[in-house]
Amino acid sequence: ESPDITCCEAMPTLRSLLLIATLAPTCSALHAAALPRSAALAPRLAAAPALRRLSATVRMDADAISVPSPPKAPPSTSAAQARPTAFQSFSNTFSTLFPLWTALVALLGLYRPQTLASIPTSAFTGLLGMLMLSMGITLTLDDFKRVLTRPGVMVVGFLGCYVFMPMLALGLAKAFALSPALTAGMVLVGSINGGQASNLCTYIARGDVALSVMMTTVTTIGAIVMTPLLCKLLLGTLVPVDAVGVAISTVQVVLVPIVLGMGLNAKFPAAVKKVEPFSPIVGVLSTILLVGSAVAQCSAPILAAGLKLQLTAFFLHVIGGAACYFGLKKVYPETVCRTVAIETSMKSSAFGFLLAKLHFGDFLVRVPSAVSVVWMALVGSSLAVLFRFMPVKDE
Repeated sequence: ESPDITCCEAMPTLRSLLLIATLAPTCSALHAAALPRSAALAPRLAAAPALRRLSATVRMDADAISVPSPPKAPPSTSAAQARPTAFQSFSNTFSTLFPLWTALVALLGLYRPQTLASIPTSAFTGLLGMLMLSMGITLTLDDFKRVLTRPGVMVVGFLGCYVFMPMLALGLAKAFALSPALTAGMVLVGSINGGQASNLCTYIARGDVALSVMMTTVTTIGAIVMTPLLCKLLLGTLVPVDAVGVAISTVQVVLVPIVLGMGLNAKFPAAVKKVEPFSPIVGVLSTILLVGSAVAQCSAPILAAGLKLQLTAFFLHVIGGAACYFGLKKVYPETVCRTVAIETSMKSSAFGFLLAKLHFGDFLVRVPSAVSVVWMALVGSSLAVLFRFMPVKDE
């Protein structure tokens, strides 16, 4: 072989050896510097598999532990109480149809009077007593204490009963050109006390039942003086009223049942709460029986009365209620306006019928009271249902 070729082939190898010899000190220095760090990382690298195994174990344990979701809270007592029962729903529906029952029973009394005329007059006291007892169990002594803190409302109700309504009755009788006998009968209707059925209508209307009972009591006692006085001033006729009899009837029909109901409510509140849904049903049944019986006893004169008397009686009760409601809106709360409107609109027409029968010689004088029995119940119950569906703002 040629010596030149061998020398040329050996040149790359010599250069590689020279490069390695040159870099060797530098690599040795770098290796020496890296040794402490490798020594420090060695325990961590050794521990890494153990940490990974521990982490996996923890995750498995966590997955194995089931965290129970919080139990659903049972429905609150107030929510359960707010939900009406089937019977409460029936009671609400039955009382809401009060105008319909009144109209049906009035028609029955008009065209089939023999079916209701057999109810004796003495039964009226018992029916009225049942009506007031059904209202009494919904009241407490605190309700009346609250009413007595606002005596101004009582004065307004008294003036509405014995000033506004008599003048309105006289004005309507003149406007419709009624005969003197029918005019006297209309004025008598306007001059009598508020009817007990107004308390039931106030209850249905979500008004102030305690205020309604107080107004009924005050106007009933006031009838001893005010009814004869108004008849004398407006008609020139002295209508004697049995003061003792009116006082006894007021105690029997109004005060005793109310006090008894309040006592039962105070002593047995839980039992009364269960019975309370029956109250409007008892009240409605008592009222429609009273209306039907009164209509049946004078169905012929009612049918013969004519349209003018019907319109006069209708407008007396409608205008009386509407004027009080809208006239007091800016002065008193909603519940008070409803109560005074119903109390003013609804008169004790059956009492007027009795007075006309006893103290007026002309038979026609008692006819307006008989007509008023129907319109009083229809207008009052319709107002109650209308108010029931109107919301009452917080007062």
